[in-house]
Amino acid sequence: MFNQQQNQNFQGSSQMPDHQSHGGHEMFDAHEAISSLIGGLEQGLLYEQHIQDPELKTMLQKHKTFLTQMYNTIVETLNTGQEPSQKTQTYMMSDSNNVLYGMKPTQPKTPAQAVTELNDQCISSFMMGNLKATASGFTMTALETTNPVLRRVFADSVPNLIEMAYEIFLYQNKRQYYQVPQLKPEEMQIYMSCFAPVQNPMQH
Repeated sequence: MFNQQQNQNFQGSSQMPDHQSHGGHEMFDAHEAISSLIGGLEQGLLYEQHIQDPELKTMLQKHKTFLTQMYNTIVETLNTGQEPSQKTQTYMMSDSNNVLYGMKPTQPKTPAQAVTELNDQCISSFMMGNLKATASGFTMTALETTNPVLRRVFADSVPNLIEMAYEIFLYQNKRQYYQVPQLKPEEMQIYMSCFAPVQNPMQH
């Protein structure tokens, strides 16, 4: 009797209207993830007035446009539980994938003591931090979202956030804000040779 009643309750809950087909846990995660995205967009308003480099300002504006559409798509999906009218887009960065390797001496960094000390290096780092936080939040949310459409929207948004963050990394690297050390060739080879493929994996 108890199991039969449980099954009836479960069936009833699975037939809820689409806009209510969300679990409580995913509601908490989704709100946190969306709030992270909002925070990044709002902080961008503060950054823009302090940017000196036109390239960085253009990048910020391009990110803002894309992230705003991403936000609208997620909010619509959250409210309806159905396919959004505007599908998830694909972000295309404008820079090449050329990375500068090696380290050069730089002045030790200290925290800015006044707003006037905030420069493009600081601002590009803020932008990177916001995208990292949002990408992490979206990933964690997608792992436990019960509504299949909302889960896919969060999951499909993560590669776009990664692409934007990588674009900022390349910008920072080109200006030596973000230097990339390398191992000695022989050490690199040792690390690259640490793993080997499984031979004849068992078929199940």
